[in-house]
Amino acid sequence: MVTIKDVAKKAGVSPSTVSRALSGNASVKESTKQKILEAVKLLNYRPNFLAQGLKEGKTKTIGLIIPNIRNPIYPALARGVEDTAKKFGYSVVLCNTDEDVKAEKEYIQKLRKRWVDGLLIAPAAKETEHIVELQKEGFPMVIIVRNVDFLANAVIIDNFRAAYDAVSFLIKTGHQRIAIIKGNQQLALYRERFRGYKQALLDAGLPVHEELITGDESDSVQWSLDGYNAVYSLFAQNIKFDAVFATTDLRAIGAIRAIKDHGYKVPEDISVIGFDNLEFSSLIDPPLSTVSQPLYDIGVRAVNKLLALINTETMQEPTVEIMSSELIIRRSTR
Repeated sequence: MVTIKDVAKKAGVSPSTVSRALSGNASVKESTKQKILEAVKLLNYRPNFLAQGLKEGKTKTIGLIIPNIRNPIYPALARGVEDTAKKFGYSVVLCNTDEDVKAEKEYIQKLRKRWVDGLLIAPAAKETEHIVELQKEGFPMVIIVRNVDFLANAVIIDNFRAAYDAVSFLIKTGHQRIAIIKGNQQLALYRERFRGYKQALLDAGLPVHEELITGDESDSVQWSLDGYNAVYSLFAQNIKFDAVFATTDLRAIGAIRAIKDHGYKVPEDISVIGFDNLEFSSLIDPPLSTVSQPLYDIGVRAVNKLLALINTETMQEPTVEIMSSELIIRRSTR
């Protein structure tokens, strides 16, 4: 196995000069650097970047922990993370927890033992004590997409305001009995969307009807089925409604299918609005009105924030960066 000493001997320099040249150190003369690179190529030398990183105190690797790789919001987010990390010379280790807090804890411990420089985390559920401890220890960490109930470095949207604006639009366009498919209330983002729904109704002088609050408490991969079953149950109970606010696009798509299966038209009879603006949401029939999350940009900003934490020696007060969402009106609302 070729070592750094072999390269140094071939190039006629010291091992420390080889190390500086390969790390991009500007103090190495260009002519010397070229001799070293020629020796590297001739000997087919492969630097041990992990060992080099440990020596320097950084491994140029970050961890990305997400709750469900089958959730279609995460590919765009992950792309933003990877594109930005790559630009700064970092690699990304992706971990999927399947909404399991135990798996999330294990991944955090494993990644720390493997010397990642920092973590981006979309938490699995309400239990976040292990994340609080991580923050107290000063380990670089940024919460993404799913906000938490304590102050932490985070890049998220204002889920309350986004839901409030969506429901307010439905109210302004003449809807009064608006059902909600609320999502898993263990997660702060769904609680905030639910709160925005209720506040929009109250501010418009409309009552919050308990019979119009629907959806199960799971957050499995069956979001569209949850949307379908939620609306199906409203029809089964003969509950009247003129609009549906679904807390994800997939739930909205399931809701539209249930409405059509019962012989009603969207939006002529019942309007539907979703949340996420997935890539295919404009392609369904009818094209879905929805709240657009800047998922790629969240990934970009989260990496920038994390790298700033990694390169800061002193602990600072956590800050939350709120990214802008946008209400996209298509043909599923009237």
